[in-house]
Amino acid sequence: MSDDLTITTGTKVEIYQSLLPQIAALLEGEPDLVANLANVAAALKQQFGWWWVGFYLVKNDELVLGPFQGPIACTRIQKGRGVCGTAWQQAKTLIVPDVEKFPGHIACSSFSRSEIVVPIFSKQEVIGVLDVDSEALDFFDAIDAQYLKEIVGLLPM
Repeated sequence: MSDDLTITTGTKVEIYQSLLPQIAALLEGEPDLVANLANVAAALKQQFGWWWVGFYLVKNDELVLGPFQGPIACTRIQKGRGVCGTAWQQAKTLIVPDVEKFPGHIACSSFSRSEIVVPIFSKQEVIGVLDVDSEALDFFDAIDAQYLKEIVGLLPM
């Protein structure tokens, strides 16, 4: 396991391609989900400097806040509510260019302007989501979706 993160500059693709093997090394040999989620959140926050990055886990039919980096966050989210609850319900990645225009958006922070949420699967079931917020409008795109899916795919389930 590596304890250091090499911060990369370049295109978004180059940054993700450098980060993927580093995250794989962080996760290698560690079976604890919370420890792995904490390190992934920290690595993403450190590399990209996003406003908020973290995980929500499905517990008793709601999303419950897991490891994250950033300001305090909503603790529980119902299925189908907000971006996270909708991504969970639809079992698909959601990219929201302007959170104010998303029906039912849950405003945990007034600084969040755009968001991407990636479901985490165990077999065919969504067991959580990776949630990333930016202070900039229209910040996330298909490149982020592709690589963030790969990153959550590295998590040992």
